[in-house]
Amino acid sequence: MKNGEKMETKTRFLNLSLKNFSFFTILSLLMIIFGLIHYLYFNLRYGDTWTDIGIYSFTIMFVFPGVIGLIISLMDKKEEED
Repeated sequence: MKNGEKMETKTRFLNLSLKNFSFFTILSLLMIIFGLIHYLYFNLRYGDTWTDIGIYSFTIMFVFPGVIGLIISLMDKKEEED
C-alpha cells in the first residue's frame, strides 16, 4: 500500500439481497419444496425407504438445482461502467 491508498476488502462471501426476488427465485423455491415433499411422501407411502438410493437421486435432482438457482437469483449483480 502506498500513501493514502486503502485496500478494498470484501465483507461478505455472497452478497444476497431480497430486492432481487424474481420469477426464478420462486421457481427455485418450488423445486426445493417439491423435492422435499416428494421425498417425505414417498417415505410415508412405502414405508422404511431410508436406504433407497433411487429416492435420494430423484430428490437431489430437484433440491440441488433449486438451492443453486436460489443463490444465483438472489445475488447482487454488479453493473460495470464503460
